[in-house]
Amino acid sequence: MSELVTYEVTNGLAVLTLTAPPANTYSYEMMQQLDASILKARMDESAHVIVLIGAGEKFFCAGADIQMLQNAEPTFKYYFCLHANETLNRLENTPKLVIAAINGHCVGGGFEVAMAADIRISKAGTHKLGLPEVHLGVLPGTGGTQRFARLVGRAKAIEIMATGNNFDAETAKSMGLLSEILPAEDFRAEALKYAAQFVPPGRASKSVGAIKRAVVSGLEMGFAEGLSLERELQQQLFTSADAKEGISSYVEKRKAQFTGK
Repeated sequence: MSELVTYEVTNGLAVLTLTAPPANTYSYEMMQQLDASILKARMDESAHVIVLIGAGEKFFCAGADIQMLQNAEPTFKYYFCLHANETLNRLENTPKLVIAAINGHCVGGGFEVAMAADIRISKAGTHKLGLPEVHLGVLPGTGGTQRFARLVGRAKAIEIMATGNNFDAETAKSMGLLSEILPAEDFRAEALKYAAQFVPPGRASKSVGAIKRAVVSGLEMGFAEGLSLERELQQQLFTSADAKEGISSYVEKRKAQFTGK
């Protein structure tokens, strides 16, 4: 099996690169490798933040391999979507910050991958984002209907998915789908520089992970249950080395040096 997802750790960042030229479309094999890479990053003590990016300069990911789906049996299509859902759920629920660095066209299932990240940033340019599955007679079936509605609201999500219209990065940012649009030149380096703000020693990555878990899990609970989860996570953080360092550095009026522990 060829390497469809490369894994590299640099300066506390686990960089997962989708590599299936020309459009980085995903197959069952790519999802298997992405799933394994997510689990590897979760257990890797040297990795504090996960960054997803596409190989090349034109595509982040153009979604599922349509030719693969055309020739597949209905049962395979169902289990392919099920496995892809499980992979993106793992990505969304891993207790480390996940950043999708959108370096090109990001449509269909590719946009569904990006929506499973905690933060999305994009390079400047005319590349397209969107969920055009309706043009194929299907729906965004890798969590797209649920994540998109939670991100932009019910009415807007239905309108965009039902029309199948794509949009540019500026429009995506205006809808709250993107946190930052970075210069296209040296985008990968700029994206990693952006992601570096969330890793030690400058940031308590364990705290960042707990914030993520409190928000992601808490929003699916009732308010009282969410508060209970928040208290539990806070208690765990109070016993961490980074909380001790953060409080001590504040009292001593110096810059904290976090370790992610």
